Amino acid sequence: MDQSAFRQRVATGERALRALFPATPLQYNEHLSKAYGAQIYLKREDLTPVRSYKIRGAFNFMRKRLEAGETAAKFCCASAGNHAQGFAFACRHFGLKGRVFMPVTTPQQKIEKTRIFGGDAIEIELVGDFFDDCYTAAKAYSATSGAALVPPFDHEDIVEGQASVALEFMEQLDGQIPDMVIMPVGGGGLASGVTAYLAGPDAPEFRFVEPLGAPSLKTSLTQGRQIKLPQLDGFVDGAAVAEIGALPLQMLSTFGSEKVILSPEGRLCQTMLEMLNIEGIVLEPAGALAIDALRTLKGDIAGKTLVLVVSGGNFDFERLPDVKERALRYEGLKKYFILRLAQRPGALKDFLGLLGPDDDIARFEYLKKSARDFGSILLGIETRDAANFDGLLQRMEADGIRYQDITDNQVIADLLI
Repeated sequence: MDQSAFRQRVATGERALRALFPATPLQYNEHLSKAYGAQIYLKREDLTPVRSYKIRGAFNFMRKRLEAGETAAKFCCASAGNHAQGFAFACRHFGLKGRVFMPVTTPQQKIEKTRIFGGDAIEIELVGDFFDDCYTAAKAYSATSGAALVPPFDHEDIVEGQASVALEFMEQLDGQIPDMVIMPVGGGGLASGVTAYLAGPDAPEFRFVEPLGAPSLKTSLTQGRQIKLPQLDGFVDGAAVAEIGALPLQMLSTFGSEKVILSPEGRLCQTMLEMLNIEGIVLEPAGALAIDALRTLKGDIAGKTLVLVVSGGNFDFERLPDVKERALRYEGLKKYFILRLAQRPGALKDFLGLLGPDDDIARFEYLKKSARDFGSILLGIETRDAANFDGLLQRMEADGIRYQDITDNQVIADLLI
């Protein structure tokens, strides 16, 4: 790649973006800097009009088509939410008609925001459970209707648009090169664009962050080829992609798989709650990935200057109870058990006497009431210190109570909890 020409194209696209919104702020975060002993800056892509960086690539792709004289009657895209919102915003800006294909599982908040941003310019079609399902539908629609498909990440114009993030934060740092740049990865458009823009002998270190349940980049780098994951956890809907983009993978192929940090979904929920409660910053799961990586890097970044790309901020607060639940379970502060208690007067009272002063029953449900001698109970317990469970389990065993810990048994937990 001719880096000089690439940077010029990025600069042209970045100037055109100013018709939509000003450069997003680069903010020094005192809380995180103090916690990790580093100088930590947040590139607030959650503050674009659509609360993510995705608007950059979609706008750049469509702008270049129009400037080249293409007159497609319609555009289309596939997205789990953030790319769709950027696409919709760009369609309305350019006065174009567009159709958006989104997974049925997309949070309602993202669907409604896409409708708001696009207005009469767009139509929304819900297809499948994952991004790959709706991407297949979008490609089929493009082939039959002639609509121009605006890809979410796997295209040079998308990569070029996302790279404007790097141009902005380098200007905001007055040319100072940070020691490390941390970015979330879904399809890889942002990571490939930023690394290409900053490539050179003075380039910073890079770290890429994926959800533990959707490690498409790490798996592909480990195996040395593009790999499609057979299954994935869709909780981090903005970054849960089964297959990294071919072009982004090619551009990122010089990086070792050890540069990719996998963020456990439960820990990510802790980070979301921390940023909400302490900093007042509302982040969706994908938006918290770069910040959550600090928990893995702690001890290796002391004294360094870091730029974290924070994107996006499309969080449906109806998901907050699930986020809190996942965080508590990850911290070991909440567990679920199936108990076998004797069907006799006083059995429940005897069990309650085993609980410690900081143990709280959060769920209690009889699963089977017809047994003559014993009853099965679904029990959820919260506590203030994870170590409290060691004492509780010892007391239960000493008292002869039969139990099964189903906290980490996904199959049983999904059925009962």
